[in-house]
Amino acid sequence: MDLRSLSGADLIWHHAGLARGEINMKKAIAEFIGTFALVLLGCGTAVIAGMGSGATSVDILGIATAFGLAIVAMAYGIGQVSGCHINPAVSFGVLVAGRMSMPDFITYVIAQVLGAIAGAVVLYLILSGKASGWSGSLGQNGWGPGYLGEYNTTSAFIYEVTATFLFLVCILGVTQRGAPVELAGIAIGLTLIAIHLLGINITGTSVNPARSLGPALVGYAKNPHAIEQVWLFIVAPLIGAGIAGYLFKARILSGEDVIPERGGAKSDVPPAASAPRKRP
Repeated sequence: MDLRSLSGADLIWHHAGLARGEINMKKAIAEFIGTFALVLLGCGTAVIAGMGSGATSVDILGIATAFGLAIVAMAYGIGQVSGCHINPAVSFGVLVAGRMSMPDFITYVIAQVLGAIAGAVVLYLILSGKASGWSGSLGQNGWGPGYLGEYNTTSAFIYEVTATFLFLVCILGVTQRGAPVELAGIAIGLTLIAIHLLGINITGTSVNPARSLGPALVGYAKNPHAIEQVWLFIVAPLIGAGIAGYLFKARILSGEDVIPERGGAKSDVPPAASAPRKRP
């Protein structure tokens, strides 16, 4: 394109388009890296440390903590770029809440799925170097006979919907206007730890379609059953996230932007730290 042939207005729109494209690329790269880290660190801890013994092994608390700390690290690492969704369900909840556009949502989901696949590939390559071999597990989610607590489909579905709903209530709540955003990453990470402590024995805990899809695809050759069950870890989290997003969109759970009044004088206490009054 010959920029000299464009009018002043056309030049403005041209550069605006380039700026938007650059910003979208930065967001996509951030989401890719964040989801990559979540899968590698979280699923990797579950598989590698889970195969250890003595000082080299971890239990459910260790696995849950690995997922939570990965979220905390990425929240402060890429949060300023993309908001650190690193989860299609989170992006869907944000979309339903009216906080992002459909084009951004599509970009985020593509980047998240690719990041999850890349994380699972790296984990596969690492595990392939174990001299004694390994079971083929990449931390895939599942349910039913032979999977951890052997819970049925109904239990797994209810858990994933409920856990994702609570996760999004935390995320949308601590990132809304007036909330202590500086602590958002810690609050979200701690919530994810609690969710994993409850759900690892039920489904391995997903609440994240990309986290489930990546390991299921990469580990298909050794565990084809995981890909057959991955539908639940796409549908259930999206339902839970959508419900939470709607409650914020409808302002049922949204905090007020108005600073509450105390004794006839306006208070400087933000809405997140005090019961706000209704809008005038």
